[in-house]
Amino acid sequence: MFACIAPHGGEIIPELCGALPDRMKLTRNSMVKLGKKMQDAKPETIIVLTPHGTRIDGYFSVTNSERMYGFVEENDGYYELERYVDRNLAVSITEVAAEQGIPIASINFGTAAGPISCLPLDWGSIVPLSFMPDVPIVVINPSRELSFDLHVKLGEVISQVVRNSGKRVALIASCDWAHAHDERGPYGFDPAAEMLDEEVVGFIRSNELEKMAEFDAEYIEAAKPDGIWQTLILAGAIPKESRKIHLYSYEVPTYFGLICAEISTSDDDE
Repeated sequence: MFACIAPHGGEIIPELCGALPDRMKLTRNSMVKLGKKMQDAKPETIIVLTPHGTRIDGYFSVTNSERMYGFVEENDGYYELERYVDRNLAVSITEVAAEQGIPIASINFGTAAGPISCLPLDWGSIVPLSFMPDVPIVVINPSRELSFDLHVKLGEVISQVVRNSGKRVALIASCDWAHAHDERGPYGFDPAAEMLDEEVVGFIRSNELEKMAEFDAEYIEAAKPDGIWQTLILAGAIPKESRKIHLYSYEVPTYFGLICAEISTSDDDE
C-alpha cells in the first residue's frame, strides 16, 4: 500500500543529532513526511529491506524470530527500538522464493518462539522505522553474491505473496548512497561518488530504477553505495508501469549520500 526509499544515517533520528541538529535537517524533515504518509496508508505489516541485517553469503535472509530488538548510539545519544515480526508473511516469502529457485534462508535465534526468540534489529532498519507506525515487520537482507536479476525476482515474489496474503503491507528500501564523498570519511574520496549519486537521482526522477542494474562493478566499488540491491528488490515488487515516484530530497551532509523518495502504486486508490 505504500513504499519508500529511505536512508539510515543515525543522526537523522532527532535523539541522535547531537550538537549539529541542522546537519541532516533536510533529510529528517523528509522522513517525517514519509512517516505521515506511511501512517495514512495504515499498513498491517512493514517489510524492511536493509543492507546491515544478518548476512548469509549467497542467500537472501528473512527474519523468522518472534521479535527484533536493537539500539543505535551516536553523538552521546541513545535510541532503542523493538518490533514484533509478521512470521506468517516472512515464512510465505521464504517458501515461495525457494520454490522459484531463489537462494533464500529463514533465520531465527534462541528458541523457536516466545520472548527469547529475538534477532538484532540493525540501524538500517531502526532509523527508518523510528519514523513509521508501530506495526509488525519482516526484515530482509540482500546478498551481494547474488545477481541483480535475482534481486528483482525476489521483489516479484514479495509482490505475489503480499497480494495473496490479503494484508495491507508497506515496503521500505533502506538505502544510503555513495560513501566516498569526503576524503575525511572512512572510505576516502572518489569522484565516482558524486557521479553515481547524480545518476541514481536521475533514475529516481525518471522512474527507471531498473537501470541501476547496469552499473559496472568497478564503478560501484569506487563510489561505495549500499542502496542498489534494496532498490532493485523494490523495483521487482512494484514494476515501472505500476509505480509513481516522488523524490523528496537528496543531500550529502557528511561523507555519504541521503535520498528520501515516496513510491505510490496503482493500488493506492483501491
